[in-house]
Amino acid sequence: MHNDIEKVLFTKEDIENKVRELGAKITEDYIDKNLLCIVILKGAMFFASDLMKSIDLPLDIDFMIVSSYGSETESSGVISIIKDTELDVIDRDVLIIEDIIDTGNTLNKLTQVMKDRKASSVEIATFLDKKERRLVDLYIKYSGFVVPDYFVVGYGMDFNEKYRNLPYIGYLKKELYS
Repeated sequence: MHNDIEKVLFTKEDIENKVRELGAKITEDYIDKNLLCIVILKGAMFFASDLMKSIDLPLDIDFMIVSSYGSETESSGVISIIKDTELDVIDRDVLIIEDIIDTGNTLNKLTQVMKDRKASSVEIATFLDKKERRLVDLYIKYSGFVVPDYFVVGYGMDFNEKYRNLPYIGYLKKELYS
């Protein structure tokens, strides 16, 4: 599977350093808050696990499965909530944790869902941000790395459910997905 990678973009060490940095900032920002981390599965589980271990505060964890891709490499634009939260978000400070944001449509919708459910605050933490693909105005408070519009895998991100377990982020060879 390592031979399928065109180029390593962020090493395991780069990832660890960035996650610690984000965790420290979130710890500072959420002192005396009622923090609920909502992890967007499957991709964000690696980032979320490491990030939450870097947050030195009490917090609750919940999960959602949301899809706009299916088995494609481009978003369909249709957002489906496949698994919803189990915990109530009323009067909670919600931090949505995502692996990568490109168009912003999914996170824009989820942010509005949490606000409609009466969360005290809603912020986003993403590991990777493909700003050049953004279609909506979306504020991302905690962003790991900005990446160009290449197809990346590793550290939770996949292509057809493969490559999630790579300990780094890399560009997948184009001939494998085009």
